Amino acid sequence: MSRWPPRSPVRRAAGLRTFEFALHRQGLGPVAGVDEAGRGACAGPLVVAACVLKPTQLASLADLDDSKRLTEKTRETLYQSVTRYAHAWSAVIIDAAEIDRIGIHVANIEGMRRAVAALDVTPGYVLSDGFVVPGLTAPSLPVIGGDGAAACIAAASIIAKVTRDRIMVAMDADLPGYDFAIHKGYSTALHMSRIDAAGPSPQHRMSYRNVAARVVSSANDDRDRLTG
Repeated sequence: MSRWPPRSPVRRAAGLRTFEFALHRQGLGPVAGVDEAGRGACAGPLVVAACVLKPTQLASLADLDDSKRLTEKTRETLYQSVTRYAHAWSAVIIDAAEIDRIGIHVANIEGMRRAVAALDVTPGYVLSDGFVVPGLTAPSLPVIGGDGAAACIAAASIIAKVTRDRIMVAMDADLPGYDFAIHKGYSTALHMSRIDAAGPSPQHRMSYRNVAARVVSSANDDRDRLTG
C-alpha cells in the first residue's frame, strides 16, 4: 500500500470527489473505487465491484452515497447512471461454496483484486472501502467508511449492492421457501425461521456458525425422532 501522496491539497468542499480530485492533481488518475456487498450475509454470493468515474462531476451522480443509506429505488436509478456514465466498472461474484472454502475475509480481498483487474482501464490509484488490499497493480489507500466518503467507492457500492440484490431475487424464485427476495440472505429472524423449517439450501454458507448450528440442531432432532 502506498502512502497518501505528499503535498496533495485536500479540499473538503469537493465533497465525495475530494479524494479523487486530490489524486488527479498529483497525476495519479484514473482513480478506481472498490467495495463489496454481502459480506455480512449467511446465504448467497459476495459481490465485489470496482468503478472509475470521469474526473468531471455529473449532475446525474449528485445523489451518490453509501448504498446502505439509499432507498432501493434511488439505488436502482443511480445504478443505471453509474453504469452508463462511468469511465469503467466491473462486478465479481464469489459464490457461497468458494466463501466456505477460503473464508469471507480472503474472499473479500481476492474479490477486490479481481474486480480491479477486470476494469477496462488501468487505474493509477485505488481507493478501497476499509481494507488494505495487497497484490494490486496500482498504489492504494483503504478509506474507513469509504462508501460514504469517496464517490468512486460509493459508485462501486451501488453496483455491488444492486447486482447482489438482483441475484437474491432470482434465487428466491429458484429456491422458494426461504424468502431470499425479502432478507437478501442476511441473518434476520425471518431467514433463521426459514432455515429451521427447511434446513440450509445449497446457497447457504455452511462455514457460518448460525447456519452450521442449525444443521447440528436438525441432525439432533432427526436422531431424537428415530430413537424416541
